[in-house]
Amino acid sequence: MSRKKIIAGNWKMNKTPSEAVELVKTLAPLVQNPDVDVVYCVPAIDICPVAEAIKGSNVKLGAENMYCEDKGAYTGEISAAMLKDAGVEYVILGHSERRGYFGETSEDINKKMKQAIKYGITPIMCCGESLEQREQGITIDWVRQQIKVGYQGISAEDAAKTVIAYEPIWAIGTGKTATSDQAQEVCKAVRDCIAEIYDDATAAAIRVQYGGSVNGGNAAELFGMPDIDGGLVGGASLKEDFGKIVNY
Repeated sequence: MSRKKIIAGNWKMNKTPSEAVELVKTLAPLVQNPDVDVVYCVPAIDICPVAEAIKGSNVKLGAENMYCEDKGAYTGEISAAMLKDAGVEYVILGHSERRGYFGETSEDINKKMKQAIKYGITPIMCCGESLEQREQGITIDWVRQQIKVGYQGISAEDAAKTVIAYEPIWAIGTGKTATSDQAQEVCKAVRDCIAEIYDDATAAAIRVQYGGSVNGGNAAELFGMPDIDGGLVGGASLKEDFGKIVNY
């Protein structure tokens, strides 16, 4: 089964609304690859201006986080319904920065996964190990646990449409990249875990990205691996280099 590559930019806490529109204009001619789903996951305040700026283009809109309730007294939070109404099609859930800095657990992320699916937003669920965990030899066990809890109570049909991003924490923003073999090994383990939870068909359908210092120079080798279906790109998504990644 051939899976369409998906390359998503995670802008993190960068770009004011006016800067975001400028970046969209700069990148527009560079990211036109019909063989790839291109997604910009932008800060909440940039969602509406970016939705307007990407109209008529091949780019899809993503958010960087959301809350697990429909609505209510959750000051500062944003619901799936709000994102959907603003034109958001994808949402990053469980990024290591959310888990590490803001204490989000795999159980929290599972609730958010269900909420995104309920509103027809595709979750990009992140998983990955720290350098310490890799050195202890528990990378695969750790990532499998994140996936098993993250997908608890989600049907095979819904799971097949989601995206998983494997991001070794030691490679995010550090300039260090997992070798293509290291990345492939874990992305295959992710797919094998989905096959165990569900079945081979679901595992064959689900898209697994690699993230962690992806750039124009290493994208082709990484994305050429059999179980890597694209990338979740941080710093390079804010530069023209993102065009090279999309057109790897």
